[in-house]
Amino acid sequence: QVQLVESGGGLVQVGGSLRLSCAASGRTFTYYHMGWFRQDPGKAREFVTAISWNGDSTSYADSVKGRFTISRENANNTVYLQMNSLKPEDTAVYYCAARELWKTPVVASEDRKYDYWGQGTQVTVSS
Repeated sequence: QVQLVESGGGLVQVGGSLRLSCAASGRTFTYYHMGWFRQDPGKAREFVTAISWNGDSTSYADSVKGRFTISRENANNTVYLQMNSLKPEDTAVYYCAARELWKTPVVASEDRKYDYWGQGTQVTVSS
């Protein structure tokens, strides 16, 4: 089991930046592949980005590619989402998620492939 807590959300203007953090506790953090998803009220949850257990592999949704960067610091039990050039359509609750190490692929875009979820942090981008 692993518990995930997101932080770093807030209100930012178009073109601004935010860095989200996901702090993990419980089982050794290194044993999990990680991902970020987002959901705006009334819409389906969508994939944002994912990173493998050792950080060697990453994947990004086309909508955020070139603007967002996922990274992890296993020693600190934390995964980050650096968000640059923010757009109004980036407004959503952002969720951190974890997958068991033994599962494949090492990066996955389907939310059904993730085992554990945080409570989310709100990101609002205004013009």
